Amino acid sequence: MITSVFKKSTPLNFSLVIILMLVFFFLYQIQDVTWTNSVISILQKTGLVLILLGSIFLSSFISKRNGLSRDSTYTAFFYFLFLLFFPDLLDNTNLILANFFILLAIRRLVSLQTLKETKEKLFDASLWIFIAALFQFWSILYILLVFISVIFHVSRDYRNWVIPFIALFAVSILFVLCSLIFEIHSIAFLLEKSKISLSLDYFTNNYQNAAFSIYATIALFFVISMFTTLSSRPLVLLSSYKKVIASFFIGILVFVLSANKSNELLVFTFAPLAIMATSHIEISQPKLKEEIVLFVLLACSFFTFFSQL
Repeated sequence: MITSVFKKSTPLNFSLVIILMLVFFFLYQIQDVTWTNSVISILQKTGLVLILLGSIFLSSFISKRNGLSRDSTYTAFFYFLFLLFFPDLLDNTNLILANFFILLAIRRLVSLQTLKETKEKLFDASLWIFIAALFQFWSILYILLVFISVIFHVSRDYRNWVIPFIALFAVSILFVLCSLIFEIHSIAFLLEKSKISLSLDYFTNNYQNAAFSIYATIALFFVISMFTTLSSRPLVLLSSYKKVIASFFIGILVFVLSANKSNELLVFTFAPLAIMATSHIEISQPKLKEEIVLFVLLACSFFTFFSQL
């Protein structure tokens, strides 16, 4: 029954995802209503939820536009469910912005399979990644995905290897200008943001630990499913699926290396995992199995959300 609701991509289905996102965002925000006393705070919250909705639909667009899924709402719905695992993310402006910029980069890189406007796409993707790094430094690791894409599609032209460095130069100039305008000590800023910590003792309660463990188990399930079915995917889409898998593991690496570690850092894995989850649901299998997978994911996301409020 649940699968039939999101099996098609209609305005009604997307409206349902929007309503659910707004409801759960509001449920989290009403824990502390002091922000309602300030117009600026209200505008900030409105901006956050709009960027979150943009991220949801961007992940769905990446999946459908590049043939990684059928014309369904599964990817958007899965992304929404993954957001519920770590509700504190709904108030983390830096991570929400960084992830949105990374999604813009992934959109350009996955579309490289068409071999149209390759240099523009490589530059745009690199630019978005370096901008994302200003909000979450270790998201800069996604530049690896740019070079992976170059290897897959346009490695023979040496100019494609230089493009990311041109984007780095452009963002560096922008960063220096902003540092001068807002009187930010750029060196100290970078040193602080680029710290590394491999420690995993950041949990403040058992519910955060449980949410991490459940999410890791679900992620492992969908990643294994993707690897086991990869050989049966259309040959023309293999490089795109490999980039999705690579983006997931880069997201894990961002989480592992970041110093100010929290569950919310796993946001970078949401979009690729949502695409992999959609691929799992859409493979030929008994409808009962599809319903069970979706019901378990739904129950886990609701449990982790409400247990951490």
